[in-house]
Amino acid sequence: MNQTNHFFNLGFGWLCKHCSAADTEAKQRPAEIRGGQQEKPPALAFAGWTDPSRRALTCPRCGIEEAITNA
Repeated sequence: MNQTNHFFNLGFGWLCKHCSAADTEAKQRPAEIRGGQQEKPPALAFAGWTDPSRRALTCPRCGIEEAITNA
């Protein structure tokens, strides 16, 4: 499994490490802090290629980009 500084490969797509960590943290907050309401879980932050050469990824949620050398 390939890994980078900002993304990890699940085998079927690249996921943003930062957004995934933020999602996990938000799910663990008590309901009182979230306003007592059930929140809809956020969609996974799958990265997309910045161009057809597939040399760099970008996160659609936070906008972070990183060049991929051994994808």
